[in-house]
Amino acid sequence: MAAENVAQLGTVEVKRGRSLGAEAWSRLIKNKAAVAGMIVISIFTLISIFAPVFSPHNPLQIFPGKSYLPPPWYESDLKDGDPNFFFGTDSIGRDVLSRLIYGTRVSIVVGLIPTTVILLIGTLIGMVSGYFGGNWDIVLMRITDVIYAFPDLLFFIIVMVALREEPVGQFMNGLFLLFMALAIVNWVGVARLVRGQVLSLKQKEFVEAARCIGVKDSRIMFRHILPNCLGPLTVSAAFTVPGLIISEAILGFLGLGLRPATQLEGNYFITSWGSLLLDGYGAINSQPFILLPPALCIAVIVLSFTFLGDGLRDALDPRMRGVQ
Repeated sequence: MAAENVAQLGTVEVKRGRSLGAEAWSRLIKNKAAVAGMIVISIFTLISIFAPVFSPHNPLQIFPGKSYLPPPWYESDLKDGDPNFFFGTDSIGRDVLSRLIYGTRVSIVVGLIPTTVILLIGTLIGMVSGYFGGNWDIVLMRITDVIYAFPDLLFFIIVMVALREEPVGQFMNGLFLLFMALAIVNWVGVARLVRGQVLSLKQKEFVEAARCIGVKDSRIMFRHILPNCLGPLTVSAAFTVPGLIISEAILGFLGLGLRPATQLEGNYFITSWGSLLLDGYGAINSQPFILLPPALCIAVIVLSFTFLGDGLRDALDPRMRGVQ
């Protein structure tokens, strides 16, 4: 009897536990709002990449005598719409839909590239400050406090006004200067987040063991501590992107965003949703569909990144491990 029990025990299959990444992904895809956010973000990204394919017209082409045309499906007492212009035309006869599609590029790039720079700067400063402590921590955190105290929007406006006509402000139609302005003051939150993570992680046993066997500080920081900070950093990035998109829209609405493009050839960035908001504000009564589509697009993509950030926060929460 004992031999049979031993034999049965020998045939028991041991299930291997899933990796933390697999568990997080499983929880993420069960979050319907996060999945919807990922789908919407993917659609906008594809539109931005293949804008020439989706755009029905050249966004800079002027159609004489067709200014302020309403959409063909919208009843207006002023003018009749044209089936060739789904959202109508602007003040000088350019297709609103084509400009909306090309404006997607700016919002996606403004959300992703400055976020990458912000993560790099904030992670490096937070890592050094938290790991070495002492004078390093005092100096770096005081610099962080000074930058954090400066109003973000005021800094953006000052930079764009002061350098807009300089060579750096004309490069990439002003988009490079916008990247710099957004990245310089937005890394402080990431630095504080990483510093807090490092302060708790550097006292762990695996870090002490690495020190005992003579591992260099740089290797400990970037091979042992940094991977354990990726979860909070991912969530922080997902919440940073919509803030940057809104900042670009505000600057564009104030007339301080992307510089107007004069030709399509050689220009990847033609217009932005913020610029369309500015154009639509002046024509809110005669052609409201210059204003409404970009406002709706900004709201949708900001909500999508917010839903994705909420989903990532829940999926990467250690307290949720094992919860199905």
